[in-house]
Amino acid sequence: MPPLDPTGAADGTATGAGSDTGADTHADTHAWGPPRLTARGTAVLALALALLAGGLLARFPSVVALGTGLVVLLAISLAGVLARVPVDVERRTSLTRVTRLADCTAEITVTNLSSWASLRLEGLDRVGDELRPVALPRLAPGERGTGREVIPTDRRGRVVFGPLLLRRSGVAGLVVRTSRHGEATSVLVEPRVLDALSLAPGLRRGHTGAQERIEHGGTDLVGLREYIAGDDLRRLHWATSARRGQLMVRQDADPALPFLTVLLDDRLASYASPADLEEAVDVAASLLATASERESPGRLVTAVGGLDLDNPVSRVGDGGAELARDVREALALLRGVGNGDSDADDAAGGPADLPLTTGAPDVLVVVTGAQADLGVLLLEAAAAPTAVIAVVDPDPRALVSAVQGVTVLRGPRADDLVHGWRTAVAR
Repeated sequence: MPPLDPTGAADGTATGAGSDTGADTHADTHAWGPPRLTARGTAVLALALALLAGGLLARFPSVVALGTGLVVLLAISLAGVLARVPVDVERRTSLTRVTRLADCTAEITVTNLSSWASLRLEGLDRVGDELRPVALPRLAPGERGTGREVIPTDRRGRVVFGPLLLRRSGVAGLVVRTSRHGEATSVLVEPRVLDALSLAPGLRRGHTGAQERIEHGGTDLVGLREYIAGDDLRRLHWATSARRGQLMVRQDADPALPFLTVLLDDRLASYASPADLEEAVDVAASLLATASERESPGRLVTAVGGLDLDNPVSRVGDGGAELARDVREALALLRGVGNGDSDADDAAGGPADLPLTTGAPDVLVVVTGAQADLGVLLLEAAAAPTAVIAVVDPDPRALVSAVQGVTVLRGPRADDLVHGWRTAVAR
C-alpha cells in the first residue's frame, strides 16, 4: 500500500457552514476511509517480506520467525484501525467577520462515542491552501477532547478553512485511516477602521449632491424675512431692521458639509510590497467611516479596478462609524491589479488614466504607495478644493509636508497615516 496522503481523505458525512452570527459545524461520522500504510508501515512490510523470503530460501527458522513477528505486528495494527470506533465532531468559530489583525480562533471538539476503545487521533484542518495540525488529546471511552487553531487575519479577504481530517493510527503507527468531517466554512477578514477624528472643512452646502459652494465653515446669509413671534432674537439683523423700521430676521444656510472622495490606488506596482496595500485599504476604510460618523457623504473610487461606491451618512442606530455593507465587503475582497512589471502596469492603466476629478470632488484623498508617480498625482489632486495624498511609505523622510497646495502624509502603517491626518488635516 502507498503511504498516507493527508489530502486524500475518505468520504464522510458533513454539515454546512455556519451563519454570520458564528460558524458551527457538527458531524457524526462513522465512515472511515480504507486503511493505509504509513511510511513506517511500508518499511516494516518490506522488511518482513525480505526476512520471510530470505529465511525460507536459506532455511533459517529464526529469520522466518522474525519476519512472521513483523507481519503479526502489521496485522495487529491493521485490526486496531479496522475496529469500529464512532466519533462525534463539533467545530465552532469565534467570529465569521473579523477586522484585520484581530484575534480569531476555531474550536474543534471531538467526542469518543465508543464504550470500550480508547482513541488517539491526529487532526488536520485545511486553512486556505495549507494543512494545519490540530492537537487533540487521547480520548478514553465516552471522553470529549478539544483542540484550537488560530485563523490568520493578517490579510483581508475570505479565509476558507475545513473540512477537518481526522487520522487514526494503529499500533506503532504502522497503519492509519482518515475521515473527513464537516464542510468548508469561512471567515471574512475586513479592513481596520481607525479613528481619524474628523474631516477637513468642505465647500458644499446642505445635503448630499448639493452643488452650491460657500466659504469654509460658519454660516451663509441667504436672505431676510420679517420677524414672527417666537423667532430667536439672536437672529435679528439689526442693521436692516433699523433701515426698514421693522424687525427682520436673517435666514442662514447650513454650515459647510464636506463631501469626501477617496481614491484608492489598487495598482500593485504603486506599493513597495503587497503588505503595503493592506495598510492603504485600512486608511481608506478609516476615512470613509469617519466621514459617515460626522454625517458627511463619502465616495470610494479605485484607480484601475473599476470600483465606484457611495458611502452614505450614518443614521441613528446604524452603529456610529460603520461603513456601508457593500463598501465594507468591497474593501475586504479588493485585490491589487498587476504584478509589478511595467507591461502589467500599463495594461492596468497608467497614471494619466486615474479617475481623480470625476464628479468634482470636494475633499479628495488619494491613498497610494511609495512607488507611485507622486508628481502626476499631485498635479491632478491639486484641482480639488481640498486635497490630501496619503502615501504608505516603509521609510518616510517626512511624515507631513505640503506640495503645490496639497497635503502629503507619509507613514509605514495605517496607524501612522491616520495619526498624521488627525494632526495636520482634521478640524
